[in-house]
Amino acid sequence: LGIHALLIATVTLSPVTAAAWSENKVPGEDEYPPLWDLAPENLLDFPVKDNKIVINAWNYHERLGVYKSLLNSSAKYFSAFGPQNTGNILWGLALQHGWQFRTGRLADPSGVTSCGYEDGDLLCQSVRSWWSSMNYYLAVIPFLGAVEAGLFGQLPFEVEILPPEEQRDDFCYSVADCWSRMPKLMDDWKAFFEVNNAVNPATFSSLKLDNALGLMWKAHLTSIAYSLPKFQNRLKYLSDPEANFAEDWSNAVDFLGATHFHTDLPNTNKFQAFLPPRMLVEGDALPSISDFSPQQNKVLVSLRALHKANKLTGGLLLKSWQKAMSTEAGRKIGRKLIESLTSS
Repeated sequence: LGIHALLIATVTLSPVTAAAWSENKVPGEDEYPPLWDLAPENLLDFPVKDNKIVINAWNYHERLGVYKSLLNSSAKYFSAFGPQNTGNILWGLALQHGWQFRTGRLADPSGVTSCGYEDGDLLCQSVRSWWSSMNYYLAVIPFLGAVEAGLFGQLPFEVEILPPEEQRDDFCYSVADCWSRMPKLMDDWKAFFEVNNAVNPATFSSLKLDNALGLMWKAHLTSIAYSLPKFQNRLKYLSDPEANFAEDWSNAVDFLGATHFHTDLPNTNKFQAFLPPRMLVEGDALPSISDFSPQQNKVLVSLRALHKANKLTGGLLLKSWQKAMSTEAGRKIGRKLIESLTSS
């Protein structure tokens, strides 16, 4: 069953699709998330109030600053893997967030508020947004794990995250709060940053990079597994096609993570260029959404087929894939398969 299941996965991400994907190239101006140059550079660029660094994670600009501070503070560990910090594996998180903002996925999908819209507060991230709520666990939790691990050194102030206007109990807001409420998540993210913090950047080898990727993906997938059932109720605000895509994407990330996919700047950009350029709406029918490229339609079909196949096998497809990816040699093959989808 394992070999058969892996063949299904291989067909789902087929070379035919790969050839089509390679026709597109990421434009230079889209290499960084929107408004990247304007985001806070480090923690002391955020407001300080009552001896606390205060971050509004429900503002795109400030959540982006959380990613920027993580990337800047961890840059020394990844200098051997690309110039100007392009080899940093935390780019995957920041670029995903930028794609969500660019495509309108962080705005209020319920229509109750103008949060995230041009006629309201464009930089507002809605707590009703499934994407924004899920992303909180891939932004604030890693960030607070990094604070606890000492990535930013000895900070002169505590860090406090401002709560949203509603659904406050769905989130945590400080290192102590998050440790008490979701210790497993904090532990996994802290472990990732601690390992990097403990090594000499000058001797950070490809073997250690695979180890760092393994820890990062472990924490990443733990965050998704924890938040997915928590925010199931947010899917009701989305169109059926968008809700299906959201769940298909969550499933696909499990397959991606098993390969220790290199989430650096160039790799993530190439891979992400084929995701939907806008929210899916009622009437969008695969594989012929007229304002999507043929490649974008094919990717959506592939993600849907992969999710269906995994459900039909009761999750055995993913387990078989994870088993095949359990060695460094296996992961290298898995990455080659995925990277071939975006290579020229």
